[in-house]
Amino acid sequence: MLKLSVIVPVYNEALNLPHVVERLLAAPCPIEREWIIVDDCSTDGSQQILRQVAERHPLRLIEQPQNGGKGSAVRRGIAEATGDFIMIQDADFEYDPRDVPRLLEPLLADQADVVYGSRFRDGAAQVHRTYHYLVNRALTLLSNATSGIYLTDMETCYKLFRADLLRAMKLNSNRFGIEVELTALIAKLPVRVVELPISYAPRNRLQGKKINWKDGVAALVHMVRYNYLVSPDDAFVDLPARYREPPKQ
Repeated sequence: MLKLSVIVPVYNEALNLPHVVERLLAAPCPIEREWIIVDDCSTDGSQQILRQVAERHPLRLIEQPQNGGKGSAVRRGIAEATGDFIMIQDADFEYDPRDVPRLLEPLLADQADVVYGSRFRDGAAQVHRTYHYLVNRALTLLSNATSGIYLTDMETCYKLFRADLLRAMKLNSNRFGIEVELTALIAKLPVRVVELPISYAPRNRLQGKKINWKDGVAALVHMVRYNYLVSPDDAFVDLPARYREPPKQ
């Protein structure tokens, strides 16, 4: 049976964490799911909450010994994942897990190797905070120019991969640069990328949003590094042959 590994990086989300986890677990999925929650050394009691949740639900809780950032937590989750497909899910209410079955469809139908859920495509709920909207759109345009693949939402959390492709990536980013790195690496291969609209309910810093202007500047550095300074041979290890060849029409 096919299985989806869902990696949930967590850092200081205690305020809504019990409700978020219950919402994630209750969301529908057409295939078996594996929940991998990676607490990135939270200091607000999130670890204790997750330990209690893990006693009641079938999920794997991994506790990072020190805070390394979202990218670090995601990389740890990838190393632990055993599913046929792997996706990333933030531990908040911004993204709706009920969108996941639709995002899985191209993968299950063997019509895609990577699926991005876009907050900006036609059909997506267009509710955004102006500053973050403009920054996200600007970073996506720059990513498109440097990577050579056209997306409407490079910074989206919802990225779904065939597991053998994702595991072959030699990922290095620790913070939010993981989004740029993932996009830059898939752009080096003739893989099938599909982008579908998703719903989105943005939060502000008072509600726990952590990305800031420094991450935007770092993203520009990551774009240059991973698109221009890292070769395909340096970006992957044990990459299956089917991802090196153009997809059959």
